[in-house]
Amino acid sequence: MLGVVGPDALSLREAHRFPNEPVRVGGTLYWDILALYRGVLEGLRAAGRLSGGRLAAVGIDSWAVDYGLLDASGTLLGNPVHYRDARTDGAARRLEAVISQRELYAATGLQHLPFNTIYQLTAARESPQQAAARRLLLIPDLVSYWLTGVEGTELTNASTTQLVDPRTGDWAREVAKAAGVDLGLFAPLRRPGDAAGSLLPEVLSETGLAGPVPVTAVGSHDTASAVVGVPAEGRRFAYIATGTWSLAGLELDAPVVTEESRRANFTNELGVDGTVRYLRNIMGLWLLQECLRAWEAAGTRHELGPLLREAGRVPALRSVVDAGDPGFIAPGRMPERIAEACRRTGQPVPRDAAETVRCVMDSLALAHRRAVLEAQRLSGREVETVHVVGGGAHNDLLCQLTADACGLPVVAGPAEAAALGNVLVQARAAGAVAGGLDALRSLLRATQPLRHHVPTGDTAAWERAAARIAGGPGGGKE
Repeated sequence: MLGVVGPDALSLREAHRFPNEPVRVGGTLYWDILALYRGVLEGLRAAGRLSGGRLAAVGIDSWAVDYGLLDASGTLLGNPVHYRDARTDGAARRLEAVISQRELYAATGLQHLPFNTIYQLTAARESPQQAAARRLLLIPDLVSYWLTGVEGTELTNASTTQLVDPRTGDWAREVAKAAGVDLGLFAPLRRPGDAAGSLLPEVLSETGLAGPVPVTAVGSHDTASAVVGVPAEGRRFAYIATGTWSLAGLELDAPVVTEESRRANFTNELGVDGTVRYLRNIMGLWLLQECLRAWEAAGTRHELGPLLREAGRVPALRSVVDAGDPGFIAPGRMPERIAEACRRTGQPVPRDAAETVRCVMDSLALAHRRAVLEAQRLSGREVETVHVVGGGAHNDLLCQLTADACGLPVVAGPAEAAALGNVLVQARAAGAVAGGLDALRSLLRATQPLRHHVPTGDTAAWERAAARIAGGPGGGKE
């Protein structure tokens, strides 16, 4: 994405789009990191053509928790393993033998997710690659290293490893010691806005860019950048960053690491400008994406727009599932697994694609409602508006259902919040704009198209639906 930013201007243009297709080899699911890096280079080349060969800065964000291992010469020791790979099965139990989940949460404030980096490292502890590794770089830091030759560990993404203390913004050294993790594997921490090097001569040559081109550390966890891209006014807002995952929560000044918060499965990830992203991970549009893939593999391809319109005509809350259930993490057979979950809870089983999609949309809205209500209760911060950003901002059905479920107005957009948050942090570091998050968000409100959804009906039906799946993994069951 090519961003143009000034005191009264903020626009994005798509320079290049490329697929991100994991590959399964020998029973392990990997990221095709070299194909992704090639896509980054092609994107920089395309951005250069659009900008006359000159860029003021480059910033990189990606998904969290995954990493690449480098040997002493800086060479990558194999493709990074995908967080949805089964290698972490049982890793949490192994780690609990030396540190309890209660102790882990008190020290790191991170929601229990079976694929957090600490569990990946636990699962791979005896592997030859880990034994040979001399450096660990999280995915955006790995791409940055290849572009600049400079190693670093950006803090917002580091906070998803379950190895960082959210109160200090530094490593949780006692946790690392108990888990047998060598913190020397990590490069020095850096924060959004810090310099992260400049594009190497070979990168400039391959992309046709005129140097120097600085690389700026941004909120390299895409959700950290997406929260910067929330066009909120004031602090009394909730956000839902939608995509493969729904990240639903609040922006706070300090973490909430109470035992009640742990039981409710909320996470405290670090954000830009010293903020805390207090949120719950919800399975998100992954459920819908996997349904569409399953139907297409079976020979039936559905156009999403007509399918959502048809789902909108299905009676509300006929069937709901727990969108936080870890049983939905793995790919494959999603329509069947949703049907099985409905059957287990004594609800009507979806009879066709439209009913399945309506089940998914209602379930996501219900999960959004639970997260927003519980985040307010646990943090003591009241909310007046819910902002939906990311790909789900285009989904009018999901946004309206979220407004109805929460009983709060929903502001939808921008869809490219992560890219906007990324370029705003770059632009501020370069002096193109000034001010804190309030100033950056004011620019968003002035320049980005937004849609508003007003809640309809009352929330009693949603309360009854919540009771059907109360106590599930996304609802705070121990």
